[in-house]
Amino acid sequence: MSADTPAGGGRTTTPFHDLADFVAIPRVAALRLAPDGSWLAAAVQTLSPDRKKYLTSLWRIDTGGGPPRRLTRSAEGEASPRFLPDGSLLFTSKRPDPGASKDGASADTAALWLLPPGGGEARVIAALPGGVTAAEAARDAGTIVLASPVLPAAGASGEGSAADDARLRRERGEAGVTALLHESAPIRYWDHDLGPDQVRLFAVGPDRLHEAAGPAQEFAGLRDLTPEPGRALDDEAFELTPDGTSVLTGWQLWHPAGQSYAELAMIDVATGKRRVLLGAPEYNFSGPRVSPDGRFIVCQRETQSTPEAPPDLTLVVLGVNGAGAAGEAGRDLLPGLDKWPAEPAWSHDSRTVYFAADDGGRRPVFRVDAATGQVTRVTGDDGAYTDLNPAPDGRYLYALRSAVDSPPAPVRIDLNPRAEAAGPVALDSPGAPLAVPGRLAEVEAAADDGQPVRAWLVLPEGASPERQAPLLLWVHGGPMSSWNAWSWRWNPWLMAARGYAVLLPDPALSTGYGQEFVARGYHDWGPRPFADVMAVTESALARPDIDADRVGMMGGSYGGYMANWMAGHTDRFKAIVSHAGLWVLDQMFGTTDHPMFWRPQFGDPLTEPGMYEANSPHRHIERIRTPMLVIHGNKDYRVPVSEALRLWWDLSRHAVEARFLYFPDENHWILTPGNARIWYETVFAFLAEHVLGQEWQRPGLL
Repeated sequence: MSADTPAGGGRTTTPFHDLADFVAIPRVAALRLAPDGSWLAAAVQTLSPDRKKYLTSLWRIDTGGGPPRRLTRSAEGEASPRFLPDGSLLFTSKRPDPGASKDGASADTAALWLLPPGGGEARVIAALPGGVTAAEAARDAGTIVLASPVLPAAGASGEGSAADDARLRRERGEAGVTALLHESAPIRYWDHDLGPDQVRLFAVGPDRLHEAAGPAQEFAGLRDLTPEPGRALDDEAFELTPDGTSVLTGWQLWHPAGQSYAELAMIDVATGKRRVLLGAPEYNFSGPRVSPDGRFIVCQRETQSTPEAPPDLTLVVLGVNGAGAAGEAGRDLLPGLDKWPAEPAWSHDSRTVYFAADDGGRRPVFRVDAATGQVTRVTGDDGAYTDLNPAPDGRYLYALRSAVDSPPAPVRIDLNPRAEAAGPVALDSPGAPLAVPGRLAEVEAAADDGQPVRAWLVLPEGASPERQAPLLLWVHGGPMSSWNAWSWRWNPWLMAARGYAVLLPDPALSTGYGQEFVARGYHDWGPRPFADVMAVTESALARPDIDADRVGMMGGSYGGYMANWMAGHTDRFKAIVSHAGLWVLDQMFGTTDHPMFWRPQFGDPLTEPGMYEANSPHRHIERIRTPMLVIHGNKDYRVPVSEALRLWWDLSRHAVEARFLYFPDENHWILTPGNARIWYETVFAFLAEHVLGQEWQRPGLL
């Protein structure tokens, strides 16, 4: 039997039975509502013609129903849809601009394009030497602000930062310089180096919206609003006030010891003057959203981790002029909500804020009255919601909805209280609906301390007492997250198509069960979640449709850490797959791109080694007997490849049966279609050998 053949036999009936079909499924990745509410711009990922990468194009989805229509098409793809008040569509793309000069922006960087509301050819309205990484438009005025990386010295010569940046980049290339000089943290982020350039915000002049600038005026009308930002704007979301006079953004402050906190700043678009609206070292402020009437701001506030307590999140509100703030921390909009809110979106009348939050294995939509703080749940137990887009007339809310058993697709939610019980209405979408090869169940067990622990259980077609399914336990990453949404990378239905049942538990540290549930595992990264996972696993194994003698375990990131921990603490599993897993904690916390996240919780390993020693999986290497498949990408900077190298060596010198699947050009995730297929093919073969008792079959392309 080949590694791609269903373990339970049978014929291919869904895209999950063939990896080539699976990687070709269109994937909706973002959603933005047009100003008049008549249609949604959706960013959709599809395979490139050579099937070697994914390209993102923009599609039109009518809110009243009807087949989706593709709007853009190029070899480079398009992304980040945004609207101007007249319905013009902005997007970023690396597609070539026929009118660009040779000395302008690089062909490898994205420019900002505009597609007229009536259709026709899109044209470039802004291109900078470092590319355009994000852009936002004012709701009423149409003012545009974009983000672009710029070399630190640009602007010092007096010729303008964009033109200066182009010259410096050219000179750097001609001199063969690739070196980076760091003077403070951070130096890397997930899968790329930070520097030498720094993200700045630019205001786009209104003349650029009416006629394309010729080569001589390539950077005319682009005003640098943040000439010396340092690393303050890395990965920070920003938004303009409706009148276009100010831009709101998170602003990171970095200290020499690598600690940081994020303020909420307001920048005057005319002058570039910046003032702090919210800022306190014990909080991070991010994701500002301005009310349609321009009077109020809502943003996310996160408490800093401390040795005593995990972070906590809420939404805070303040007046645009600063009035209404409680000290420097804002007014807590959700003081009684024991959930972590995300993606706030204002109603059309500026009286209500919609948001999503993990909740018991789901991610429903809630609304809160901005004046009274009264919270109401909008959606039921039907999935996980993102990309919230309230309609301009207040009748509907549009969003992307997914679930463990359905991929992200746009839906229309009727906000009439009498209609909400009917549930959301699915809109036609590329790649949806999608039939899965099995069914989804929910299981729960009591942990050793009496705490209920729940999980999703994916069951393959035909699983029954007469045809028991082997079980795969999958532990999620984070660790502060939840199995509540669709995953393209860790997709359990590919396993179900091969006859496996897949258990997706939410142990201690998971979100959606209250702050105390997170805190249960805060100082016990290994023992507490391990006990929770084993309790719900044994409960699932007691089912008559599960084969308790054929059990495997998998995990990525924190799930990979748990795979490594479990390998040293139980022989219950026939095989364990550890993807991007933490192995030696004091080593990992000193080499990751984000040590400032871990240090407040775990302490200094030289002076406070207790938590490192108590929770580091490598200390239990001598107890590992289970065959392991170690997987890692070389460009993973969050969990550096040194973790896998050390794990592989430790397993080898202790004669543990193991294999190491290494991706030289992938990161924390395996993203390219070809490598994703090889990832699954190798996992299928490894599990088939050890869980199903079949002969090892090395994937043909390895």
